[in-house]
Amino acid sequence: MDPLALLIVVFLTLIPALELRASIPWGVVAMQLPWHEVFIVAVVTNIILGPVIYFLLNRFVETVIRVEKLHSIYDYFVLRTRRRTEKYVRKYGLLGVALFVAVPLPGSGSYTGALAAYILGLGPKKFAIANAIGVVVAGVAVTAFTIGIFGLG
Repeated sequence: MDPLALLIVVFLTLIPALELRASIPWGVVAMQLPWHEVFIVAVVTNIILGPVIYFLLNRFVETVIRVEKLHSIYDYFVLRTRRRTEKYVRKYGLLGVALFVAVPLPGSGSYTGALAAYILGLGPKKFAIANAIGVVVAGVAVTAFTIGIFGLG
């Protein structure tokens, strides 16, 4: 196990829009690391990333809404979105966010999942569970695709 190579996998996983969708193929194909090591490092990194982003987002919003002008912008966009989507969160909740995080496409993942969960009013504990489920599903899908398409394994 090359620690520097695995650190590169961690770094790629932390990049918004890339996350494990890029770090797993890069680690397995470009760096020729064992797929199971890359999977574990990328998935664990991505699972930890989600709640950290949610926490930072919460702190950021608490700071922003103290400024009256920004508070009114927040009210208009975020609270309006929350009101419009509340029935869907109540209906699909944790599963809906997990599926959103799991879709291995740009624009989904832990970063946008955290933002969506925050806007929709899904609490941090429920988001952490949804994020973990979604990340594992995405990790399995990306790893299987990478191994299959490149004939590795």
